[in-house]
Amino acid sequence: MPLIFTPEQEELRAVVRKFLASYSDEAQVRALLDTDLGYDTSVWKLMADQLGIQSIAIPEEYGGAGFGFGELSVVLEEAGRALLCSPLFSTVVLAATTILESGDTEAARLHLPGIAEGRTVATLALVEANGRWTEDGIEATAVPDGEGFIISGAKSYVLDGAQADLVVVAAQTAAGTSLFTVDAKERGVTVTSLPTLDQTRRLATLTFDETPANLLGVEGRGWDVLSRVLDIAAAALACEQVGGAARVLETTVDYVKVREQFGRPVGSFQAVKHKLADMLVELESARSAAYHASSAVESSSPELPLAASIAKTYCSTAYYHIAAESIQLHGGIGFTWEHPAHLYFKRAKGSEQLLGSPAHHRELIAKRLSL
Repeated sequence: MPLIFTPEQEELRAVVRKFLASYSDEAQVRALLDTDLGYDTSVWKLMADQLGIQSIAIPEEYGGAGFGFGELSVVLEEAGRALLCSPLFSTVVLAATTILESGDTEAARLHLPGIAEGRTVATLALVEANGRWTEDGIEATAVPDGEGFIISGAKSYVLDGAQADLVVVAAQTAAGTSLFTVDAKERGVTVTSLPTLDQTRRLATLTFDETPANLLGVEGRGWDVLSRVLDIAAAALACEQVGGAARVLETTVDYVKVREQFGRPVGSFQAVKHKLADMLVELESARSAAYHASSAVESSSPELPLAASIAKTYCSTAYYHIAAESIQLHGGIGFTWEHPAHLYFKRAKGSEQLLGSPAHHRELIAKRLSL
């Protein structure tokens, strides 16, 4: 994928932006914050039926549209702009990608058509109470049981864990780290919703007590799959962060143009101009990092691990700083919880920790550069 989008991708962007302007404006986002589910099932269905969003990156042989990561990155950027409340990231980026990367064609035929049609909400259960996004952080275990396995252990901070129908679980077997698919309604599954700073994204703890599970891919090769999935997901999240940061900057510029102090727009003050210029530099640098990582995914470049960690590190920091500066530039009104700037600020902070903190990815960068 080149760093410049094709006319078809830009048309996709326009269509998705128009859709989200109608179905994910501030009033609708706020209305969903107090609901148990956290998203609108009717909008989720429209996303599948009218736009085919859930199917974009799923191959045609599994009921998908057969497009690539470039198109998905466009959708994610627009979702970030609109603070879309939906299980899109957990289902399409985490779960579907893991199933595809596992190379398990039987599991793909079984689960991906439902995801593509918007019938199945899925997620990836990887991190545990230790909070580590690394192989040594996986302590849940799985042992053979008849033709399948049974899993025991707990997974924390599972994105949309309380909403998922299908859970892809990482656990340790005698052969090493392995992946499994679990029906969320299966026996032994306990779901506990977690309080979150960013209420536009839901997290849960999933506890498995000898829960029946099906092996996904090759036993003992789970981390080989997960390491690539996490790189792809980091690139995807970076695109979403760029969308959110861009929207924050746009609304801030619009505000300082009309807010007057001492008889003139505050945007005319040199100090404000300098802040906005710094925010723009951060945004465009983040955009370049995100698009480079997306290009590496699309081309299956060996540079992906490094590009993904760079994008996740920089985009996380840039989004958080831009959102924080936006609150400052809005003045007194910006400090009220009711102002939309805080919705983006909370999303920025939550996204900063999702898939590993900037510090975690700096360590990965050092390792990947053999420093």
